Amino acid sequence: MSEVQIITDSTGDLSSEILIKKNIAVIPLYVVFEENTYRDGVDINPKELFKKVDETKELPKTSAPTPADFHNIFRPYIETEKSIVYIGLSSNLSSTIQNAKIAAAEFPKDRIHIVDSLNLSAGIGLLALQAVDYAAKGLSAKEIAVEIKETIPKMKSWFMIDTMDYLKKGGRCSSIQSFIGNILKIRPLLKVIDGKIILHQKIRGKKEKTLKAFCEEVLCHKDKMNLNRVVVIHALAEEDALYLKNSLQQALAIKEIVFLEAGCVISSHCGPKTVGIMYALK
Repeated sequence: MSEVQIITDSTGDLSSEILIKKNIAVIPLYVVFEENTYRDGVDINPKELFKKVDETKELPKTSAPTPADFHNIFRPYIETEKSIVYIGLSSNLSSTIQNAKIAAAEFPKDRIHIVDSLNLSAGIGLLALQAVDYAAKGLSAKEIAVEIKETIPKMKSWFMIDTMDYLKKGGRCSSIQSFIGNILKIRPLLKVIDGKIILHQKIRGKKEKTLKAFCEEVLCHKDKMNLNRVVVIHALAEEDALYLKNSLQQALAIKEIVFLEAGCVISSHCGPKTVGIMYALK
């Protein structure tokens, strides 16, 4: 058994099956509707979230785990003489990393290594899976943290959004932009740069055309891609995600494609029918 415990947060969007198989611990973020607070992935799932958005016509707020939350998840592993590598949501998007550092400072030095993923969703999940691979090879917590930090600049996370309504509700585009975008069937293609979500381009056309364009954008990097593990993820868009998965499998000799459903945090920002692809460069 490894002497290192890998921990991530619920925005990593790894399935419960993967978390159990890989022995990855998770600390949930919070999803807040009006006066009700839910733990992401514990008290609420994406289907329930979208239902509440339809009912209330409002997007939920999301908040980071508190330092006390982190202390409570760190403590049992430290008490059993394990060291910890925690890989969390981008510090440019949340105070999650800051709160994790506050909690880690309460324990002996060098027992807990906090890694700012500068990413979100399965971009974090991929890093956590890589950390598990390193732990299985016998690397120490410190060595794993160093390796993951070197991988972070190589991570590529892409999302294509089906509707601009959620961007509008979240204040990320105007009502006019949303109306025009939906009328013209524009699907924004987003990417993560330096821990922030950036609009890469707007793809116009029917769903099949936009999915093909998404794949073509990703395949521009095919010669540089690390093909050991690639993620395809979706928010209530399994059919679209399967199209992306099959297209990537036909074009590339990928050893493992991890197929995931997005959790509540990324779903609340991007909305239903969002699809994403995550991978690392060599």
